Amino acid sequence: MLATKLSRPLLNFSVKALNFKDPGNGLRPMQRFCLPLLSSCGSRSYASEVDQIGSRAVLITGCDSGFGFVLAKHLHAKGFVIYDKGEGGSKELDSMNSDRMRTVQLNVCDSKEVDRAVEHVSSSLEDPEKGLWGLVNNAGISTFGEVEFTSMDTYMEVAEVNLWGTVRTTKAFLPLIRRSKGRVVNISSMMGRMGSPARSPYCITKFGVEAFSDCLRYEMQAPGVMVSIVEPGNFIAATNLYSPERIKAICAKTMGRKYFDEQVSKMETYCKQRLHRHLASHRERDHALTSTTPYTRYHPMDYYWWLRMQIMTHMPAAISDRLYVY
Repeated sequence: MLATKLSRPLLNFSVKALNFKDPGNGLRPMQRFCLPLLSSCGSRSYASEVDQIGSRAVLITGCDSGFGFVLAKHLHAKGFVIYDKGEGGSKELDSMNSDRMRTVQLNVCDSKEVDRAVEHVSSSLEDPEKGLWGLVNNAGISTFGEVEFTSMDTYMEVAEVNLWGTVRTTKAFLPLIRRSKGRVVNISSMMGRMGSPARSPYCITKFGVEAFSDCLRYEMQAPGVMVSIVEPGNFIAATNLYSPERIKAICAKTMGRKYFDEQVSKMETYCKQRLHRHLASHRERDHALTSTTPYTRYHPMDYYWWLRMQIMTHMPAAISDRLYVY
């Protein structure tokens, strides 16, 4: 009801250019200003798509399984040229025998391999001068454990993939993205907006991805590159980040027996929640790559997690902590 009431006056709000006061340079015109309007049913209204999809190429990291694997197949079906990581699940993508599904050897933790991937992509583009349309930083790993029991090696391992891998890959491919005035889509998490007990290694990296993405978006506004963040909810079961064996291995490595049993039970319950509903839906990631006016942030998550994220990021900590933590 509230969303509907708020959307009605906004639907009549037309903006061609807004002027905002700049202390150093007087008035600044704000171009390409768009409002993420709400439809009458309370959901976002999605704009039209870019044209000439068949001539645009997208690189997706982390295509072994989960989001990256499913997204690669979906975008390929729409007509994009797809570059995917050359391991694991990409064998199935290779079996499609399509000249628009191209394997690239890419370890986001290896600077030399990332540089070689840039050279390979650049040389194989139909028109290198037009650049690469999209980069989806999807590669990621996760772990859990309380701060006291989590080793520094674990913190560094997760950060090397989730955070520094995102920064490293983006920096390397940014010149190609700038040529096309294309898109950078960083897969973050709801854990990049709110902390959670026993998830500090993962939360730290996703908070970093959020900050990096915001800074990059500010810098890329002038060159015309659009940067979006996707913040999925609880998709552990759907993304294969944890198996029962991995859960027990992590717990056994860091905890005593009683605590071990408690944490295994908690994580198994967390992983069995109904998580697959959004995985097959490509609307958010698709929109970030194809819309003429992509959003800054997307929140593919169940209403419980969306509400929890809003409360934990907007309410006083004394209230949100009591509701969800203690």
